[in-house]
Amino acid sequence: MTFAGLSLLALSACSRRGEIDATGGIVAVRSACPVAAIPAYTGDITLFDPASSRDASAIDVVATVTNLKSTCADGAQLYTEATFDVQARRRDATAARQVTLPYFSTIVRGGNAVVSKRVGQVTLNFAPGEYRASASAKAGSYVDKDVATLPADIQKRITSKRKAGDADAALDPLSQPDVKAALARTTFELLIGFNLTQDQFKYNVTR
Repeated sequence: MTFAGLSLLALSACSRRGEIDATGGIVAVRSACPVAAIPAYTGDITLFDPASSRDASAIDVVATVTNLKSTCADGAQLYTEATFDVQARRRDATAARQVTLPYFSTIVRGGNAVVSKRVGQVTLNFAPGEYRASASAKAGSYVDKDVATLPADIQKRITSKRKAGDADAALDPLSQPDVKAALARTTFELLIGFNLTQDQFKYNVTR
């Protein structure tokens, strides 16, 4: 995401999304709370029968993570709780069936450093004669607020107003290496998806 031309307010945890600045500029409000997201290729899972086949006719169950939402509780530690639904369909609706699928929840810092990972399970119950089923699940994470908050000097450099003619008027503070590094260090994400095997992930990437 490019922040050039934006005034970034990296102030409080769990703050408002965004607003229009009185001077006519655009203000983007940065929250210290981890943002919940689904990594690419992990929001779907396909089960085959037989398991070794990848033919369309062998597709047994297909499930998708959807309706991902998150809330954040402020404090010395920021607690983010994400809720989501899993919607699935099956090939054979003859009898009742229960399918349990694994999912992961991972805290990532700076876009690439895994801080923690947990694996949970969600169970889908297909009624006799029903091709579709759904279930709800949730995941949570704690992040120290002081670790997720920009240092005061970096905040000041980002939010300070610059006037035309000033020596630094044309300089975007967010393009400066130390500011970018500070933003990365204090940015956390809560990533949620199916805990896929290597073969399942490869199938999602190449299908």
